[in-house]
Amino acid sequence: MLTETDIVEVAIPLRLERTFFYKVPGSVKALAQPGMRVLVPFGRRTVTGYILGSGKGSFDGEIKEISEFLDREPLFSGKNAEFFRWISSYYLHPLGEVIKCALPAGLTVVGRTRSVVAPDGSTVSEDFLSKSTKHLEEKHFTPASKEPPASLKGKALAVLNFVNAAPESSLSSIKAALGDVSPQLKRLEELGLVNSCKKEVYRDPFAGHSVEKDSPLKLNPAQQSSLDSLLEAASTGLFAPFLLHGVTGSGKTEVYLQAIASVLEGGRSALVLVPEIALTPQLVERFRRRFSCGIAVLHSGLSSGERYDEWRRIKRGEASIVIGARSAIFAPLETPGIIVVDEEHESSYKQSDGLRYNARDLALVLGKMNSAVVLLGSATPLATTVFAARSGRLKELILDSRVNDRPMPQTSILDLRAKKSETISAELMEALRENLENRGQSLLFLNRRGFAPWLVCRECGFILKCPNCTVTLTYHQHKKRHICHYCDHSIPAPTLCPKCDGGEIGLFGVGTERLEEEVAALFPDARVARMDRDSTSGKGGHSRILKKLESGQIDILIGTQMIAKGHDFPGVTLVGVISADTTLNLPDFRGSERGFQMVSQVAGRAGRGDSPGKVLVQTLNPEHFALKAAVGHDYEAFYRQEIEDRRDAGYPPFSYLAAVQFSGNSARGVEGGAVSAALLLRSMRAKKALRLDILGPAVSPLGMIRGRHRWQLLLKSTRRDHLHALLKEFRAGFVAPATLRVSIDVDPLELI
Repeated sequence: MLTETDIVEVAIPLRLERTFFYKVPGSVKALAQPGMRVLVPFGRRTVTGYILGSGKGSFDGEIKEISEFLDREPLFSGKNAEFFRWISSYYLHPLGEVIKCALPAGLTVVGRTRSVVAPDGSTVSEDFLSKSTKHLEEKHFTPASKEPPASLKGKALAVLNFVNAAPESSLSSIKAALGDVSPQLKRLEELGLVNSCKKEVYRDPFAGHSVEKDSPLKLNPAQQSSLDSLLEAASTGLFAPFLLHGVTGSGKTEVYLQAIASVLEGGRSALVLVPEIALTPQLVERFRRRFSCGIAVLHSGLSSGERYDEWRRIKRGEASIVIGARSAIFAPLETPGIIVVDEEHESSYKQSDGLRYNARDLALVLGKMNSAVVLLGSATPLATTVFAARSGRLKELILDSRVNDRPMPQTSILDLRAKKSETISAELMEALRENLENRGQSLLFLNRRGFAPWLVCRECGFILKCPNCTVTLTYHQHKKRHICHYCDHSIPAPTLCPKCDGGEIGLFGVGTERLEEEVAALFPDARVARMDRDSTSGKGGHSRILKKLESGQIDILIGTQMIAKGHDFPGVTLVGVISADTTLNLPDFRGSERGFQMVSQVAGRAGRGDSPGKVLVQTLNPEHFALKAAVGHDYEAFYRQEIEDRRDAGYPPFSYLAAVQFSGNSARGVEGGAVSAALLLRSMRAKKALRLDILGPAVSPLGMIRGRHRWQLLLKSTRRDHLHALLKEFRAGFVAPATLRVSIDVDPLELI
């Protein structure tokens, strides 16, 4: 019989609902620590696993043995493992898949292995990493104490003087200053005048970007009061969640900076989450100006090698501040003292496939586990967050005016119901012309990329749709192709109708490409730019455009939601919302909230400098309460109406939701699987006498994506424990055919 000292618990990164136990070979028992990767036999193959800890109890029968250890030190701690287990349990996702998602790319690949000698002399194995995640090494030179001979002259003497002037000089820095000096360095080494060694170097995402340091700004009374509350909470060393509810331009970031500075002085670290990488460059620059400690950045805009190096810097304690998008919630910080979630209302904190976690919610869980301050900041917080604050679960801090008493922008609604053919109304056109004459910058917001979203035959009415998805193809003029924004299917722009061979093909609707063309034609002397997913592809695409706007090289910037949030550009004095109706008409109970947030946020980009701002909102629905509240800068009016609508319909915060989604290549098979699952769920609910509603099954609003038909069920309950109990039993009891993919989305944000 084996005991727990011989056995370890291992999580396998496969779609499995349990962990497994393996025997540790006696020769490497000392290496078996939680957080280590191992190769283990699994059926007829060998897979990567993660050690979670020692096995509990005793074990009878055959226990397979670990094949190899892949690491010299743990990749995650016991506290990290506790966090991963919570995520797995709450989001009903296999633990091994959670850990795989949390670790940087390149570590979880099983490939060829090689033997290496550990510091204690034992032999272990490590896997070959991809080129992008290999450690980089570079020669460094240090001066020796030996006196140089009088015959040393020319370039060799210059190299020696360069090395003597610095405590340690890298080969790249010497070459940058003096050119190719390989022969001279070799000679200096032979003469014993310099010493060399190879050192690991990190790929630096900040390389070539120097900043000037700044100092903390003087806070106004509201900012100071908020900061005092945060510092008082941080001094207790207890978990303390806050909502910093401040209007756009109220100085929330300065409160973040000063609160973080205090936490760092206490010896703890900070995690700052932003919803999208477009917000990262400006925020990182502000942090680099303020702090001299290590700052690490984690987001998808970095190369694989840069992300891997940043992760290792964090793991080794070389970075005290981590800034990143949603995946940064998995940063291996050991002692986070404050976690900031900027723009907490943003839906991009929710992962839409695979492990469907919400980084905003996980920030609260992580803060509680680490007894940290958690600060959720927004000018337009979620109704659920404000409800939680006013129910006593968070403390609400309010910044109700802009810094330096700057006025909120003058905002007006433009009714387009009688002018449906106009992209830019006469009022907005005149405002743009006037702003150009006054040398102000303008933003035009349209949350639809491409040139035109519909191609329609005027003769037979045929609409060009994606063959793989239930959406129309969007025409991109720059590429001369019609493209699906869901599956990337594309075709060349046709000259004849594919159905009737007619030549009367029309492009309908407006995207950012078309808007850019129209604006450039209307204002030929203006410097017009576009910021959307197409124009920012490639490394540094976001920061390149934003720096041009900041430096005054752009007069009119046209963009999607990328331009609507978090940015601070004092030169922007006019904002035009081309269509405020895009989110209001979605089949989602959050449509009104998203419309209010969208208009409020993009309006908040205006008038943040010395000049007052002006905002014009074009809409076909001017009486909608969300738009009227946004234009009036009246969050309370919006909240009162929204929370009553939610109460009447029984939606969050008055209930908890989960979606069970089905997809497959056969429409009939998907429908059959969804119907069978609904019957099973209703039977389980009756047996357990659980209080919840099961809505559906029904075809998803987007009934097909990437060639897969889609159905869904929506579960709604006032008891979170009842919801989880039913889903856990369903996950264990429902056997789906191999052709049917079933996924569970706890706390879904998208129901289309």
